Parts: sequence; structure tokens; C-alpha cells
Amino acid sequence: MEIRADNPMSPHAAALLAEHVADVTRHAPRESCHAMPAAALSEAGVSFWTVWDGQTLVGCGALKELDARHGEIKSMRTVASHRRRGAGAAMLEHVLAVARARGYERLSLETGAQEAFVPARSLYARFGFERCGPFGGYREDANSVFMTRGVDGEAVG
Repeated sequence: MEIRADNPMSPHAAALLAEHVADVTRHAPRESCHAMPAAALSEAGVSFWTVWDGQTLVGCGALKELDARHGEIKSMRTVASHRRRGAGAAMLEHVLAVARARGYERLSLETGAQEAFVPARSLYARFGFERCGPFGGYREDANSVFMTRGVDGEAVG
């Protein structure tokens, strides 16, 4: 698999992100959905990548800078036909490497609390992410699970 810096507004990426937003809103109330649309992923402070298996787009992910030491993982998505085949793990490894290179100390994320998000939460837990309270501009929400980890793997409290 190859990870490429990409433009979230490109047709292939925008279609995958639209699928992501639609899927997230199918499983949680709209006010609890924090998936970023393609235009927001184009803003300053956000890096966006796609994952390719040969010529086939299989996933995407983004890293949003919250401050000079803290980043947030956004828009992690793997197409249904390639789930549990390593695309998500490859993207997480890539995001961690970029965060480390930028000097971040902490990475955090928000994902859904519903059953549909169990595979995502399991992937994040395998990578050392632990539940935490809301961060950045988030508020406590029964439909959200907040997770964090130190960039070098240490626990953050």
C-alpha cells in the first residue's frame, strides 16, 4: 500500500469523504457527528493523505494541528472492500510518523460510541490510544468516544 499526500477536493477523495460523512451520520445524530467535509480538510493546519493499493483508492486520513504539541486524527476511512487488510494501520503509522517529525507530543481523536465504530476503536486501542475526556473544542457527548496517546507511546493524562 502507498500513502500519498492528496487534495481532499479532488474527485476521488471528495467522493470517499462524502461516503464517510454519510456513513457517520447514519450511525449517530448529526449534532454528534464531527467528520470534516472535504472543504474543511483543505484548510491551513490540516494535512490529508489517501491510501492506494496499486491504482485503487482504499482509504484516507488527515492530521489537524490543534497546537504546536497536539494533533488530532481526522477523517480516517477505509473502503468496505479493503477493511481489515491493513489500510487503516498503514495510515495510523503514517500519521504517527508525521506527528513525531513535527514535534507533537500528543495525538487525539474523536470517534463514535455506537456499535458500528467498534472496529475503529479496536484499531486505535491496538495502537495505544486510550479513552480520555473531550479535548480541543469538543464537549462531553454520549455519542462520542475520545481517545489519546503520546506520540512516542507514553501514556498522557
